[in-house]
Parts: sequence; structure tokens; C-alpha cells
Amino acid sequence: MNLSYAQLISQNRNFRNLLWGQFISELGNWFNFVAGLGIVRLVSGESPIAAGMLLFWRTIPFAILMPFAGTFADRYSRRQILIISDVLRGFFALIFLLVTEPDDLWIAYVASILVSGATAFFDGAKNAATPNITGKEGLLSGTALMFSTRFLLMAIGAALGGIAIVVFGYEIAFIINSISFFVSAYSIWLIPEEAMSERSPLQRKLESAQEATQSFFEEIKEGIHYTLKNPLALTILLMNVIWAAGGGATNIVFEGLGVNVFSDECWSTDFVYSVLLTANGVGLFIGMLIAHRVGTYVEKKGITRPFIGWALIFHGLLFAVGGYMPNLWLVVIFVIFSRLLIGAEYAVQETMFQRSLPDRIRGRISTLDRGAEITMYGTASYLAGVSLTIISAQMATAIAGLLAGSAGIVWLIRSRNFKDDKNASVETIAYDELEIHNTKI
Repeated sequence: MNLSYAQLISQNRNFRNLLWGQFISELGNWFNFVAGLGIVRLVSGESPIAAGMLLFWRTIPFAILMPFAGTFADRYSRRQILIISDVLRGFFALIFLLVTEPDDLWIAYVASILVSGATAFFDGAKNAATPNITGKEGLLSGTALMFSTRFLLMAIGAALGGIAIVVFGYEIAFIINSISFFVSAYSIWLIPEEAMSERSPLQRKLESAQEATQSFFEEIKEGIHYTLKNPLALTILLMNVIWAAGGGATNIVFEGLGVNVFSDECWSTDFVYSVLLTANGVGLFIGMLIAHRVGTYVEKKGITRPFIGWALIFHGLLFAVGGYMPNLWLVVIFVIFSRLLIGAEYAVQETMFQRSLPDRIRGRISTLDRGAEITMYGTASYLAGVSLTIISAQMATAIAGLLAGSAGIVWLIRSRNFKDDKNASVETIAYDELEIHNTKI
């Protein structure tokens, strides 16, 4: 049985605190994102390569540190990791205030690296703790709510960030971002340690003493071995990396559409970029909002596997076609529908994945997958920035959409042997694949 959104929120105080903390920090984070890209655009003379470099340094440190962050989340206190990461991000966000001229671009990159690195540890601990906080019955709704609020704030934060920049300047956006992290840290502090893991702090200490002979890097190796031998985990990793090859270009092609395509329609680049980011967030939010109904329906009908594949394919096609629309508002419509599909698909996919992972290793597996995806995402962001010096923004948008959609083809091919009959739920499919792995080791 999957709990509804209302049931989960009303019955689970710890989840409410986690959700509230994410809500506040994500709101500030999108202020930072719009302001950071805006200040880099301003001091670099609207260089697409400089914008691509900023996104590269926002993502690559995150990707590199994710496997380490996951191991930390499996070995140490997840609550402490979350709080410390938030406090550090609060201070790091203020470094952007020092960027005032072209020679300061390196400061923006360093600030991005620091915030990104701390975020890797925050996300690693959060991803590992969320299934424990929600419980098995609340995981689908919890996953949808966590991501739907994130994407809602992509829309609200991008829009409010654009307004704040126009009215108050870039500095206010960076200060708001800093404050949001401290508020998030307080919200996490309200959640007891025992709610974030199946093992008590005492059990963790005993296990740590018993496993002292296993090095930190051996634990990382164990997570990699699990991923490579588990058919479901490996398929999801491959699929997410391929998706990121196209998805990583999203923010840069939005920037390109704002600078090169719609700037002659009497709109500022900041406004166009904020509108497209808002559309992106609205679509993802709606997709996550309906994910509970969609996930429950596809489980009952036994069509989880084809739903994931075809949703990915059609979302990519919609995004690709949207890039060639003749005016901004038609692009917005195509972006919203594309993101609606991927939002619902991702909630179903992520729930299936998280349910399949044992608690003791969940941090390592989920962060390995996320790290590989973000590595490709950051690389694609940089390459998209370079490509805009060669090809049009419309063509870059089409290529990004087709690449992202091809992940659905990979899923449909590799998941053909996954059990998916009418009586099989998302959870059943995941655990069947786990059993396949267990028989091989």
C-alpha cells in the first residue's frame, strides 16, 4: 500500500521537517543559480563558455565527491552530515558577493566548487535517510513530494530570483541563499538520529569497530561491485548517464535561447532565462504531483517497465521540437509537457530503485548513480556552452532533447527480462532483480 501525500505529511513529523528544510534551502539555491549565472554573464560580456564553465564547476565536484559522500552516509551519523553540510553551504554562498569584475570570475568558480562539494555530502546523507524517514509505504509519495517541491521551487525560485535581481541586485539573492541553508540546518536538527537509519547510533559504533579492518575505499569498492553485478542498478545507472548527456545541456540552451533567439523581442536575457527555468520547474512539479496516481496505476496494471521507457522517449521528442517553436510562449508549453513526463517517470523509477537497496549500502549505491549522472551532466553543460559558438540555440535544444530521450530506448532494451506482469508492483520488480544479484555473489 502506498500512502497518499496527505497521509504521509499529516502522520510523519520527521518527514515534514525534512521536507521543510529542503523547501527553504532549494528556494535560496535557485536565487543563487539565477544570480550566479547572471553575474558571470555580466562580468564576462555574455560569454557562453564562461556560463558553461560555471555550470561545469557547479556539477563536477558534486559528481566526484558523491561516492565518498555515500560511504560517509553509510558509516557515520546521517543527521550530523546533513547539519554540517548546511552550515558550510551557508558560509560558502556568501563568497559570490566578492565577484564584481572580469578578473573575479575565478572566485565564482571557487564558490561553486565549495557549495557543490558540501551539497554532495548533504544529498548523500539525505538520499540514504529518506526511505527510513518515510517508511516503505510512504516512499513513493515521499519521493514525489521531495522532488515536486524541489521542482516547484525551480519555478518559484527562478521567477522570484529574476525579480529580486532586477529590483535589488545580485547581492540580495546571494544573501537569501546563505540564510536559507541555516534555516534548513535548524529543520534537520529537529529530526532525531534514530529516524534516519535502521541501525541505532550504538549499533553503528559497534559495527564500525567490528569492520575496522575494512578500509574506506574498500567500502566504496563494495558499492561499485554491487552496482555492476545488479541488473536493475546497472541499467538505471546507464540510463541516467545517457539522459544526462542531453539533460545537462538544458540550462545552457535556455541561456542560448535568451541571448540569441528571443533577445530581440524587447525582453531581457534574465527575464527569458527565468521564464524558461520557471516552465521547466512547473512541468517537473506537475509531473511529480501526479506521480502518486501514476505510480499506483502502473503498478496495478503491470506496465511499469514500458511506462518508464516511453515516458523518457516522448519527453525528449517534445523538448527537441520545442526548441524550434517561433515564439517564447510556445517553447514554454513544450518545455512544460516535456518536463511533466520526465517528472512522473523519475518518481516511479527512483521509488523502484530506492526500495531495492538495503539500508547498510543505500548511501553508496544511490550516490554512485547520482555521481555518474552529474559527471555527465556537468560535462554536457560545458560542451553545450562551446557548441553555441558553432551551432544555433535551436539545434542545440533539439540535440539535447534527442539525446535525453534515447535513455528510454536503452531502458526498454535492457529491461526486457525484468518481471513486469499485471500482479507485479514496482517494489516486486526491484526485489526480483536484487535476488538475481544475490544468487551471483
